[in-house]
Parts: sequence; structure tokens; C-alpha cells
Amino acid sequence: VQLQASGGGLVQAGGSLRLSCAASGRILSINDIGWYRQALGKQRELVAHISSGGSTNYADSVKGRFTISRDNAKNTVYLQMASLKPEDTAVYYCNAEVVTTWGRSRYWGQGTLVTVSS
Repeated sequence: VQLQASGGGLVQAGGSLRLSCAASGRILSINDIGWYRQALGKQRELVAHISSGGSTNYADSVKGRFTISRDNAKNTVYLQMASLKPEDTAVYYCNAEVVTTWGRSRYWGQGTLVTVSS
């Protein structure tokens, strides 16, 4: 199983980006999925989470600006980010619990860099 994160880049403050995380491999289903971020010199933090049933949770710092969604048919999760701020600058990672014929395990994507200029 691999998680491929994409969509990062350089954007001005106030702008928008959409991140994608696509899972591939011998996947039976994907349970919960989270987007995390790690800024330089800081610990990795949970930004947004979506359950298998579609329930969502967000860090207070991104509520009202970020939206997490999933397309189960494509084994893909998205993070729509709007009204970006310089403090959103970080490497963003996806993490998912994936069910395969061998059981369930958690996987990390490789990360995608988001840079927000002021």
C-alpha cells in the first residue's frame, strides 16, 4: 500500500490550494484518514480528520478555512485549503488506516510542502 500526497506549492496569503492523497495497492477499504502538518522546528500536528462514515474534525487553527473530503471510489482524500496564512506553511502528510487482505495497518504519505508567503 502506498499513499501519494500531492498539490502543495507556493501561494500568497489569502490564497487557496487543494491537496490530494491517493492510496494504491491491494486495498479492501480505507477507514479513517487524517491530514497532518509539520512546520520547521515544530512537532507534527493533526490538521483535519475524516472517518469512514464521513464525520470530520478540524484543528481550531484551520476551522472554517480547511475542508477535508474523501472519494471512496478513488481511494483518495482531499484537503481544500482557503484563506491561507503564512503560519500554514508546513509539510503536509496524510495518514490512513487501510484494510487489506493481510489485515489493517496505518500508512503515511510522503508529504507535500505548502509555502504561504506574506
